[in-house]
Amino acid sequence: MQGSDSAGTGAGRLAPGSEVAVRLVKHPRPDVSYPAVVTRDDGTRITVVADWAGAADRDFGFVRFEHGDVFTEHYWRDRWYAVKEVRTGDGVLKGWYCDVTRPAEVRDGALVVADLDLDLWLSADRSTVLRLDEDEFAASGLEERDPAAAASARAALDELEALSRDAFTTLLG
Repeated sequence: MQGSDSAGTGAGRLAPGSEVAVRLVKHPRPDVSYPAVVTRDDGTRITVVADWAGAADRDFGFVRFEHGDVFTEHYWRDRWYAVKEVRTGDGVLKGWYCDVTRPAEVRDGALVVADLDLDLWLSADRSTVLRLDEDEFAASGLEERDPAAAASARAALDELEALSRDAFTTLLG
């Protein structure tokens, strides 16, 4: 998990204000990589800000991610998830999109996170909490390949759902 790079401040920490590539490892699908700006790295939690990185706007049915949307993304080196606050370009909160992941690593100048297919959405008004992609998780074969990691992933999704009750205030406070 530790490494040094031009964006780092030593021991794998990223310097606030520096640019970093966020790389979401999506095995077996292609990885997703996009630029972000580091706002915090305390050695455990890394926070970055990034614009919507999709090639096109994307309508999920429960939210639409569009060019101009801004994501404040929180990753942990010791937790199995990431929490992403999503706002329009003019600052209106859309909600929180959470990925169940392996703990984040800083490697070769990038923030690297292995996405484990489970996701959670919390709407801005907190009226909607959706557990997403459980079918993709089941089809991924992780439960057969690595039962301990699969158990950690399921526990992380449960934890995210519990943390969503206060809009992640306790977690991010």
